[in-house]
Amino acid sequence: MSPAPPLHHDLAGPVDAPPLILGPSLGTSSALWEPQLASLTRTFRVLRFDLPGHGGSPTAALPDPAPGRTTARDLAALVLRLADAQGWDRFHYAGISLGGALGAHLAAFHPERVASLALVCSSAHFGPAAPWLLRADLVRREGTAPLLATSPERWFADAATADTAFGRRLLGTLAEADPAGYAACCDALAALDLRPDLGRITAPTLVVGGGADPATPPEHARELAGSIPRAALEILDCGHLAVERPEALDAVLTAHFR
Repeated sequence: MSPAPPLHHDLAGPVDAPPLILGPSLGTSSALWEPQLASLTRTFRVLRFDLPGHGGSPTAALPDPAPGRTTARDLAALVLRLADAQGWDRFHYAGISLGGALGAHLAAFHPERVASLALVCSSAHFGPAAPWLLRADLVRREGTAPLLATSPERWFADAATADTAFGRRLLGTLAEADPAGYAACCDALAALDLRPDLGRITAPTLVVGGGADPATPPEHARELAGSIPRAALEILDCGHLAVERPEALDAVLTAHFR
């Protein structure tokens, strides 16, 4: 059997700069981080990736996309595979939502690999399993179309963001996501609970919450920051996708990684 394909990814920034991996949220792609690229590539060699079934990443990157089989450990292993392919023994990491949770998983279980960490509008536990499993079942049956009507109000504090070119691009990624890959990521979220493991994280950590985030409200950010040793906390005036406040997010990320 041929090996599973890697996650789709792209690289930007000076070749000899310290490596930084950026993880996207469920339903989006590496395009989510475009507002931050100009700032971050001044200092870092930046790798952005797409989750399985999202953007350019095939669902076939997963070991087994069958219902209930995908875990955060599986997804984190795909990220490590990308780092290994670049020859990066150690890297900085920032992620939004599910992308952030993968960074927390890496920092907890592979602490020697993560030099510093930023968790943006993320969580150690995204709520009870049942709603995620129901969403996975819905998407496997009907695709992502049923999610398009409610995603803007979950993603953006300012509803007008959904009508910008950037907002439409993100919603287009959701519309085009492969149902099997999206549902497998929902399975991973259903099973995720990093709360007992947050104390294992030794990397300098910044937690960024969204003051108007309905998906991972500020109490999720406070739980992360209160459980990760010496973590810093910033709450921005944004919804679930903090990139709608690019200048504010740039400022806190740049200060942290400096």
